[in-house]
Amino acid sequence: MPYPTDFHSGGIGSRIEELRKVRGYSLRQLGQRAHVSHGMLGMIETGDRNASEAVVGAVARALGVGVSVLRGQPYRAQLQQDQIDQMLEPLGSALDNWDVPPDDTVPRPRSVADLRQAAMESRGMRERAELGQLAVTLPGLLEELALAVHHHDQPGRDRELLHWCQAEAARGVWRVAYRIGEMHLARLALSRMASASAQSGDPRQVAIERWMRAQTSFEGGRPGLDVGLRLLHQALRDLDDDGDVHTRAVRGSLYLKGSILASRQGDADGANGWLAEARNLAGQTGETSSYELAFGPTNVAQHAVAAAADRDEHGQALELARDVHLPEGYPPGRAGHFYIDLARAQVWTAQHDAAFHSLLKAKEVAPQQTRHHPQVHETAAALRRARAKVADPLREFSLWCGV
Repeated sequence: MPYPTDFHSGGIGSRIEELRKVRGYSLRQLGQRAHVSHGMLGMIETGDRNASEAVVGAVARALGVGVSVLRGQPYRAQLQQDQIDQMLEPLGSALDNWDVPPDDTVPRPRSVADLRQAAMESRGMRERAELGQLAVTLPGLLEELALAVHHHDQPGRDRELLHWCQAEAARGVWRVAYRIGEMHLARLALSRMASASAQSGDPRQVAIERWMRAQTSFEGGRPGLDVGLRLLHQALRDLDDDGDVHTRAVRGSLYLKGSILASRQGDADGANGWLAEARNLAGQTGETSSYELAFGPTNVAQHAVAAAADRDEHGQALELARDVHLPEGYPPGRAGHFYIDLARAQVWTAQHDAAFHSLLKAKEVAPQQTRHHPQVHETAAALRRARAKVADPLREFSLWCGV
């Protein structure tokens, strides 16, 4: 077996119990602070009930920790095996040195056209969910872009394009950092992206940065979700619908993010309202791949599944999933997310074999994303608890992702 060490990371329930006891709270006291039934909390701690995203956020705030702490992120053993941990310091240094004047001995950077091509190649890595390759590539690209901006010190299209490339590279750092639970690095990447986007001459990049900040707001529980929704409203106000398909794809993605945030607040009507706006735009755009957002009817259908699962409505999620048909060549990252959401709904409706099959599909299309995804860890742990004896394929999968 290629993963000989059986590292059992526990699950959200066991981490809630541990932190609750450290804080000196009874189940009833934590339930009152989080506005969650103490009976439900007890079942979550023992693994007999799913912890919905809304409950995870509420409990995290009541315990005074980030959501990533309850998820057990970052997963150090897996980061070391994938050698991503070795790149975290170079990524942080490249962001820290964003605007430091270069040494005179540093060679001149590549042309603006070549750097734009390199930024687009990093976008392709994001679409394929190649976290390790991104982590290796981005430090050098960020340093070269900073040098190029220094050389192109006069206003003009070349300087705007370089800032656009910086925004793309910073977005790549955010993707790596957010997915592995390194939230300080993720927030630093967002601050750099905000600076570059504002100087890129591209209002869509500005809107995407707000989309990402809204995603990061999940970490802050209910108050963070409120902030995230305000960011999305602001982005929609600032990004006028000019009729361009790319603009509409970005606006549609903002609506989709709103549906997820509303669901995590437990607001089904609000989530459906955001989804309806996105569905209307998807009917106008068709399937797109604008700014690596893969917006279109398929993504809207996927978000409907995820939103239902986030509200703990897993039966409805499975009904909606039956209408999702991934097109040929669909971005692996988005396809992987669908199978991860599907597995979550299947395991909590006692469809254990189907859930494991969905996890294997997610691993097949986007292995690194699957390995580091917190929902995968929770689903795999639930599958193990549901079996008196863990079969070798599930055991091997669990060891692979660190459960």
